[in-house]
Amino acid sequence: MIQPEKIPGIQPGPVTEWLESHIEGLEGPLRFERIKGGHSNLTFKLEDTRGNAWVLRRPPLGTLLATAHDMGREHRIIAALGPTAVPVPPALGLCTDESVNDAPFYIMAWVSGHVLENAATVQALLDTEGRQRLGSDVIQVLSELHTVDVDAVGLGDLGRKENYLARQLKRWTRQWNDSKTRELAVMEEVSSGLAELLPEQIGATIVHGDYRLGNMLATPEGRIAAVLDWELCTLGDPLADVAYVLNNWDEPGEVALMSADGTPPPTAAGGFPSRETFLERYSELSGRSTDLMPYYRAFQHWRSAAIAEGVLDRYLRGKMAGDLDTDHYRVRVEGFANAAREALAGL
Repeated sequence: MIQPEKIPGIQPGPVTEWLESHIEGLEGPLRFERIKGGHSNLTFKLEDTRGNAWVLRRPPLGTLLATAHDMGREHRIIAALGPTAVPVPPALGLCTDESVNDAPFYIMAWVSGHVLENAATVQALLDTEGRQRLGSDVIQVLSELHTVDVDAVGLGDLGRKENYLARQLKRWTRQWNDSKTRELAVMEEVSSGLAELLPEQIGATIVHGDYRLGNMLATPEGRIAAVLDWELCTLGDPLADVAYVLNNWDEPGEVALMSADGTPPPTAAGGFPSRETFLERYSELSGRSTDLMPYYRAFQHWRSAAIAEGVLDRYLRGKMAGDLDTDHYRVRVEGFANAAREALAGL
């Protein structure tokens, strides 16, 4: 394991001292290991002398955008969901004193499980029955999340509840216009169609914002041990979450639009419930109609195109380190946009 002094983002002495005074049963010295994955907040595994483990989350190095990497907000969401049926890592402590580690951080309990990044990891971990069981769990947990009483758990002021899609359309239209690297008529066409066909929002719930298998810990038995990465969580239209996970719910043989590197996504391994079954079961559990799901899937594809174009723009302007296959990303953006137009036509 990498020694703590070699890990950027951790001040081992002050952090250990803070943890020993705030986390029951923890005994230093500690070992720290960066958990790879994701491109936003940093995640570390901590181990004490007795082999007990915890997780520390902090903002990226050097960031000044506290609103985009709000550790207190993430900690608050996980702590509020702890007593509910939604599986989350237990929240154990929040440090807002930046003298300890140069930035706020929070501590979660360690939860054992596997992140299913692609079809290969699914094939290595789960048999067909396990995949069906896990797929059913994904639907069950999403419906549980969308039935949480936000006021009762103290999250009623997490964000604006009304006009979720209208606000999202405004935000991502601006993002597209600010970052587009060329004119793409299909994006303007879909944007106009989404605005014209905007459905009425029925109720408001917690919206995870990035609900997919890659942001969960799965057990070899086919259960969700924990849902992770709550940094995009807000209040709004629950059907946006459903559409997003369906856009990531590839069936064998489909073009992997959501896969940045082109590798087959988890559900492409086969054995998971179909999208049709997903919608039927979610509707049954939540009591919500999914008749307008083509609209929501179109919105999420269009939003994904705007996000991918932003990544492409930053690389072309030299704002990001490393290499990017820009030709692949151009094709990817166009694939999202065309999928959005096709989904919108389904109405």
